[in-house]
Amino acid sequence: MRDRAKEGLTKLGSQGTQYKTDYDPSLLETFDNKHPDNDYFVKFNCPEFTSLCPITGQPDFAN
Repeated sequence: MRDRAKEGLTKLGSQGTQYKTDYDPSLLETFDNKHPDNDYFVKFNCPEFTSLCPITGQPDFAN
């Protein structure tokens, strides 16, 4: 957002915290599938999420 939107803010976003938006794939560990002939169904249910405030860049959480 424009700097004008931040006018008057003295506390929020003033810490200069850096939040990573990428990851290092080499950190992921893998292992062999003991049952490669089985079919698998994986479901990710994520009713919660996080976001960054567009004005301050600080994290927020919601359901």
